[in-house]
Amino acid sequence: MGKQYNKVQKRRRRKQYFKRRREQTKSNIALKKSSVSKSGSAKKAAKKAAKKAAKKTAKKAVKKTAKKAAKKAAKKAAKKVAPEMTEEKAAESAAPEAAPESKESPAE
Repeated sequence: MGKQYNKVQKRRRRKQYFKRRREQTKSNIALKKSSVSKSGSAKKAAKKAAKKAAKKTAKKAVKKTAKKAAKKAAKKAAKKVAPEMTEEKAAESAAPEAAPESKESPAE
């Protein structure tokens, strides 16, 4: 009978031990969740802010590159038009000079 009694006692102690362990883990999980939820929401907010900042900087970079590309295109177009314009201006400036000379020469 002694062996059976020892087994029963061991089983009881073991059950009580497991019960304490379960309660302890439950309380630890509850503590972790409360602390994680507080710091987790702060982390989430920080992540959102970082994402917004990253998006803003990306948008600014895209706008800058678009502006640079537009300026380059405008310069190229101006260079293509500029030789034509300078030739036209030279022709126009030469024509008015020729006209006054012709007017002055008959007067002399």
